[in-house]
Amino acid sequence: MSAGKINVQTENIFPIIKKFLYSDHEIFLRELVANAVDASGKLKTLTSIGENKTELGDLFVEVIIDKEAKTLTIRDRGIGMTTDEVEKYINQIAFSGAEEFVNKYKDQTEGNLIGKFGLGFYSSFMVSDKVEIYSRSFKAGENEAIRWTCDGSPEYNMVADSKADRGTDIVLHINEDSAEFLEEARIKNLLDKYCRFLPVNVRFAGNDINNTSPAWVKKPSELTHEDYLAFYKELYPMSEDPLFYIHLNVDFPFSLTGILYFPRLKRSMEVQRNKIQLYCRQVFVTDSVEGIVPEFLTLLHGVIDSPDIPLNVSRSYLQSDGNVKKISNHILKKVSDKLEEIFKENRTDFEAKWDDIGVFIKYGMLSEEKFYDRAKNFCLLKNTDSKYYTFPEYAELIKPNQEDKENKLINIYTSNAEEQHAFVEAAKNKGYDVLQMDGSVDSHFVNFLEYKLENNSFVRVDSDTADNLIRKDEKRVSVLSDDEQAQLKSLAETVVNKEQYMINLEPMSENDAPAMITRPEFMRRMKEMSSTGGGYEFMANMAEQFNLVINTNHPLMKKVLSTETDEQKQAVLRQAVDLAMLAQGLLKGEALTGFIKRSVDMIK
Repeated sequence: MSAGKINVQTENIFPIIKKFLYSDHEIFLRELVANAVDASGKLKTLTSIGENKTELGDLFVEVIIDKEAKTLTIRDRGIGMTTDEVEKYINQIAFSGAEEFVNKYKDQTEGNLIGKFGLGFYSSFMVSDKVEIYSRSFKAGENEAIRWTCDGSPEYNMVADSKADRGTDIVLHINEDSAEFLEEARIKNLLDKYCRFLPVNVRFAGNDINNTSPAWVKKPSELTHEDYLAFYKELYPMSEDPLFYIHLNVDFPFSLTGILYFPRLKRSMEVQRNKIQLYCRQVFVTDSVEGIVPEFLTLLHGVIDSPDIPLNVSRSYLQSDGNVKKISNHILKKVSDKLEEIFKENRTDFEAKWDDIGVFIKYGMLSEEKFYDRAKNFCLLKNTDSKYYTFPEYAELIKPNQEDKENKLINIYTSNAEEQHAFVEAAKNKGYDVLQMDGSVDSHFVNFLEYKLENNSFVRVDSDTADNLIRKDEKRVSVLSDDEQAQLKSLAETVVNKEQYMINLEPMSENDAPAMITRPEFMRRMKEMSSTGGGYEFMANMAEQFNLVINTNHPLMKKVLSTETDEQKQAVLRQAVDLAMLAQGLLKGEALTGFIKRSVDMIK
């Protein structure tokens, strides 16, 4: 029997462990099960090289709840500990047993040792009034069992014990504040979260709860397409099948395995985040992987596993660690390579997937310069006829008809083809092609492309009349005299709010609408960017600005001017303006009610 004081640098180490070692107390279970798996892995290694002469038998880790005794036990049949080893690995806090073991057997282990004895074990005191260790070493002649007890102070007791089986039991006497960890459902959820892919069987309530050989630890040559889909369903049971996947398998200059899946993003991004699970040697670490992978890649799903990223990840560590940066760059390259490969080998399939992956690719180009350099070769522009073009292909398509008087290419786009249908048709009637830019990042992407694509400009289809979308040296003559136009403009000022509407008189075709509402490109873009966090926040609460364009060549304008009374002139012009507002979805409330009433009166 022996008693003593745990060798720590400060008497206050236990309060620090209990409050600050981990941000979430539930982590204790991950640490203890990981240590138990470690102990099993060590025994496997020693058996394989002939240093263990005992029967290996069935290796497993068992988690046991005793609600009456208020204990939670983590049991393994691994390497066990001698009295000297307990003194070394438990009584000297933060001495790393796993690290020492790896260094000693680095040429013979498979690199599958997870935790570190020491602080990982002491996480148990976050939830316990007392912790007991029952351990029996595998070593012949040294297998006297021991029992170690500590109540959370630096004082401990260690005595001989009658434990007959090889391995270690960690018995936690759960404190009153942590009674939740005596509930079967709570422990089951934690084991599913942290231990579902550990390499040694983990048993709880009579069942093995983990898959010891998940797809990512196998070689790609060992897996079929169906295997990859089955693993995706294991990770995300209620999800649609992914579009495609990438198997990561790197040994040098860092260690990285994993499988990344491209989900069907549609037009949403935010709901997709936190779907990549980070593991360290099959132990779950986090599903918040910002800093480990580029931000836009957090839209992907799947698993990455690297022993070069420790179990307890801090943001400052991720920002400064060289291996993490290398891993991030490698993943970006692998994703770029996969997308380019699909584009080159089966463009038809790539185009079919574009509505799902387009938002992902555009977001990546906006946020990562390295990705833009690769993606500009396979990023597609889709027009209203559902045809797809690369940047050079589209420039070639529109060059004959969509160059302005300064020889700049004008890319015309719609942000909602249904709502802007009249404008789209007017542009197409002039022989223009119209792009669909209706995704969640497209308002930013348009600005970005103007910056990146030399001598290109983008205008939304409703930003001006079809005649003025592309400024050319074409002069159009109005059938109205200057006096008539001045009279018409004065009349228009009485039917709209002059602070919100800029009135323009344009000599368009008599087949065009008598009046149109357009949205000035520059002001609209600034307001859109302010609402999506792209700067210009001061504009967020400003009223939107519009242009009221009066077609001076439409026969209705002659009728307006020839009407007898000012009241009748206003009524006819207001009807034309309301039709224009209705086309833009701007006619609401009392104004819409008045429009309907006037329309009924005109019919009568």
